[in-house]
Amino acid sequence: MEFGEANVEVKSIPEMYVAYLRHIGPYAGDTALFARLFGQLFSWAGPRGLLGPDTKVVSIYQDDPGITDEERLRVDAAITVPVGTPAEGEIGTRTVPAGTYAVGHFEILPHQYSEIWQTMMGQWLPESGYQCSDGPCLEVYLNKAGDDPESTHIVELCIPVKPL
Repeated sequence: MEFGEANVEVKSIPEMYVAYLRHIGPYAGDTALFARLFGQLFSWAGPRGLLGPDTKVVSIYQDDPGITDEERLRVDAAITVPVGTPAEGEIGTRTVPAGTYAVGHFEILPHQYSEIWQTMMGQWLPESGYQCSDGPCLEVYLNKAGDDPESTHIVELCIPVKPL
């Protein structure tokens, strides 16, 4: 796949029960912010035995940055956990609802996140026959980027959709 060409599949995603750490405010391009949020979340989850090979690492975007003032934007750094895992301190728990999502698969460098969102929202979506539906957008991280010497991030962007 050349960058700019979205490899997108519309599919059902089952609900996910997650533990999360929420940030309110600007986040675009702030790799240090995401490293801090996920570092704090992993430091909490590790001693509790919640980090395993099937754990999904996800960013959950609650708001549309084109509509919401950047000081009010909400993003959750999250990991999947067993249902019933209790919230604790700053760590919350919630269910991300099941739904139909446009899922774009990308292999990118850390500075390219805004570009792939533009590819999905500005190029793929208008030509797809779908529109956004209610629910949060997700980034599902498929590799530990620190393990890759070129810092390649393998990520799926998930946008809740419904037919036009």
